[in-house]
Amino acid sequence: MNKIKKHRGLRRYYKNLKVKNSNWSGLNFDTPEHAWFDLWHTHFDWRGYGNNSFKKRKPHLDKLFRHFDLLEEKAKYLQTDYQIWATLIDFDSYNDALFLHTPNPNHNNFPWIMKDLSKTTTLSNKELDHYIDGLIGYEKRYGRADEAFCVLFKKNPGIPVVPI
Repeated sequence: MNKIKKHRGLRRYYKNLKVKNSNWSGLNFDTPEHAWFDLWHTHFDWRGYGNNSFKKRKPHLDKLFRHFDLLEEKAKYLQTDYQIWATLIDFDSYNDALFLHTPNPNHNNFPWIMKDLSKTTTLSNKELDHYIDGLIGYEKRYGRADEAFCVLFKKNPGIPVVPI
């Protein structure tokens, strides 16, 4: 017998996406010798709910960009250069991520520079493309690896991840 697993608590899950914010208390922004980030990132759709429906993906994207602004405010307290960006994957909501990167003792990989990206969209997900077009204040660059993707960043805070 084939049973479809019923996901319980989704109403609460999506309500919490709208109203709860991370406070980044586990991240160190104050102590210079410990305040470093080696391609630190976080995902917002851990279960991939948005993979099959943009209606389910949008609340995760809204939270990602709300947290982009929160992380940007926290990063201003870093006493070093930093980079903040988001990467959105065409049809893979699970892998959408928000990144923070600084000089770090692990690798000599700062600044992180992405090359061969274009200002012209490579996305075939029209709903995602429309959502990205509606974002104000972000630079948008597009590329293709296994799947089309978009990198979003702001010009002013930190160092850009792509040559402007």
